[in-house]
Amino acid sequence: MTISLRPATEADLMAVGALHQRSRVAAYSSFLSAEALAEPTPEAMGAYWVERLTWEGADHRMTVAERDGRLVGFSYLGPDDADDPATGLLNAIHLIPDERGRGTGRALMIDALDAMRARGWSRAVLWVLRDNARARRFYERGGWAATGEQRDDLIGPALVAQLRYARPL
Repeated sequence: MTISLRPATEADLMAVGALHQRSRVAAYSSFLSAEALAEPTPEAMGAYWVERLTWEGADHRMTVAERDGRLVGFSYLGPDDADDPATGLLNAIHLIPDERGRGTGRALMIDALDAMRARGWSRAVLWVLRDNARARRFYERGGWAATGEQRDDLIGPALVAQLRYARPL
């Protein structure tokens, strides 16, 4: 019943896509409609990750979490979108729903922060959905704080507000 972390491989990406879709539905269903969460399908999300890593693989890092050989979560990080060479961006931490509260998200976050430090970054940032109170509490317990920046993005047909969080490394 031990959690293990390892770099993702190309062979993981379709399963990562399915996990990502399942995680989104579980995390966002209290504030987004079923219509907004219906797309992309797990297969489309897997194809998204295959394509994204094709373009970003040189400077981004995906780590998968396994419990007893079963994929239960992942993290994804890379340079900050704002071209700040001292800042890394934590793009995602997603878990299967029954893995929440078991320490897996924390292990992925600690691993991501260590990887950012190893790259020489002194600051980490992320975007989190404003209405995702559970994720916001998770990040705040991990030393992250809201910066006051906000942006809007689409999830399906729904326009959602995102908040920027940051923390020193």
